[in-house]
Amino acid sequence: MTHLWVRAEQRPNEERVGLTPEGARALIAAGFKVSIEESSVRAIPIDGYRAAGCEIVAENSWPGAPDEAIIFGLKELPDDGTPLRHRHIMFGHAFKGQHSGRRLLERFKAGGGTLYDLEYLVDESGRRVAAFGYWAGYAGAAISVKAWTAQEAGGICHPVDTYPDKTALVEELRAELSATARPMPHAIVIGALGRVGSGASDLCAELGMAVTRWDMEETAHGGPFPEILDHEIFLNCIFARPGTPVFVGPDALAKPRRLTVIGDIACDPDSDYNPVPVYDAATDWQAPVVRVANDPPLDVMAIDNLPSLLPIESSEDYAEQLLPALLTLDRLDEGVWGRAKATFDENMKGI
Repeated sequence: MTHLWVRAEQRPNEERVGLTPEGARALIAAGFKVSIEESSVRAIPIDGYRAAGCEIVAENSWPGAPDEAIIFGLKELPDDGTPLRHRHIMFGHAFKGQHSGRRLLERFKAGGGTLYDLEYLVDESGRRVAAFGYWAGYAGAAISVKAWTAQEAGGICHPVDTYPDKTALVEELRAELSATARPMPHAIVIGALGRVGSGASDLCAELGMAVTRWDMEETAHGGPFPEILDHEIFLNCIFARPGTPVFVGPDALAKPRRLTVIGDIACDPDSDYNPVPVYDAATDWQAPVVRVANDPPLDVMAIDNLPSLLPIESSEDYAEQLLPALLTLDRLDEGVWGRAKATFDENMKGI
């Protein structure tokens, strides 16, 4: 019997989950065993999973799970160096030149486990079968607007927390924008045709902001891109990969610009291909932005678990997308799982 073990998230400000009670019920009906850890922070209550027939296990008990269990979480594990013997499903952030990724792969090598990276679950055409991208874009644009309104008030963006739904978030943003004396900011979204860019563009449009939408055609010449500096807010929705051009580099800091906020929603500051190399570390919920220039200010927002700003909506959306793949976990050598394993094996070479 295929055994899926849904672990509690251990990262601060992470309330999402990749499986809903409805999804768990579907897996159990298909013959799977589903264990779900208790969690002090998960946005979806445990009672629904219990009613669905899940085994309820202690929070953070996954290291003692049976060898055959497949451990499923979203964000990274504690970076404690312990060997990883299980098969893990999560966002590993280890295959794009991230400097912390090698440490994670070394743990898998030491323990004999396998990483099925959620970012690399793809169909036959190479398209991801499930993504949080839309809500990352939506939330990243929202916090970037907050950064702009904080500047207009003479300060810097305050800590952020989760919202019960997007209506509450939008109402708060409208109130903050109405308190400023300046016209609405003009945003430029690069990667506007993708899921992330669609979410970012939708948030801006919902607030009544003007949005310039760019995608591959507009950036094909490889830069420089002086047009970015003519917008108050730049939202980067392009994930770093070889060949990605630099959109805003260190030389831009000394140039005349209207740009005062960069929302690096893709957030790959430690990648060798970072297209916004004006900062070098992700920001967080307590300090949502880092100021990289003054007079005028330039703040960079680079939170790497943005969808958790709206944990229920983003969890339900993602879990619905992912469930068809989870229902094939009894065939790990085929389809999306076989392709993910091949990606892992390729990246383990040389580790």
